[in-house]
Amino acid sequence: MTSLNRPGGNATGAHVLTADLEGKRLELLGELVSASAPVAVLINPKGEYAEQQAKDLQAGAPRIGRQILILNASSERDIDNAFKTLIARQAAGLLVAADPFFNSRREQLVTLATYHGIPAIYEFREYALAGGLMTYGASITDSYRQAGVYAGRVLKGEKPSDLPVVQSTKFDLVINLKTAKSLGLEIPAKLLALADEVIE
Repeated sequence: MTSLNRPGGNATGAHVLTADLEGKRLELLGELVSASAPVAVLINPKGEYAEQQAKDLQAGAPRIGRQILILNASSERDIDNAFKTLIARQAAGLLVAADPFFNSRREQLVTLATYHGIPAIYEFREYALAGGLMTYGASITDSYRQAGVYAGRVLKGEKPSDLPVVQSTKFDLVINLKTAKSLGLEIPAKLLALADEVIE
C-alpha cells in the first residue's frame, strides 16, 4: 500500500481505529472510579500494538491524575492471574486494551470483572451486550456500511487504487446500567449524556 489516500494495487477499504483510542478509554474510566487507587490496564504483550498502547496509557495517566498498573496477558491463565494481581493491588478499575485475543476471551473478561466487582471499560459494544460495564470504540456497523459503499463503487467500475482507505469517524460509548447497578456504581449524569447507547 502506497498510502491511505492512494492505496495503489487492488485493495482499499475501511480502517477501524482500535488501539489509538486507549487514552480516551482511560479518561472515561477515570470518570467512574476512585482517584486514590490505581487503574489496572490489561495488555496482550504479543499484540501488534502492545508497546504503543503501554506508552499511550502511561502518558495519559498523569493527565487524569491516575496511577496505572500494567498487567500482561496472552493466555486464559494469564488473564486469571492478572485479575488476582489487580485484586491484590486494590485497583479501582480495569481497562482492557484493544486486541483480537481479548475479543476472543470476552466472556471470561466480563465474568471475572463482574465477579470481582471491578468497573471495566472495553473496546467494542459486544462487551457491554455480554454484561461489561462500558465500551468505547469505533462503530463496527459504520465500518461495514462503508465497506458496502466501496464494494458498490468497485462493482460500478471504479478502481480500488483510486479509493482512499477510509478511517473510522463514528465512535460509540455504550454503558450497561444493569451492570453499574450490580457494582453499586452511580454513573455521572454527564457521562450518561455522552452515551450513544444505554443498556438497562
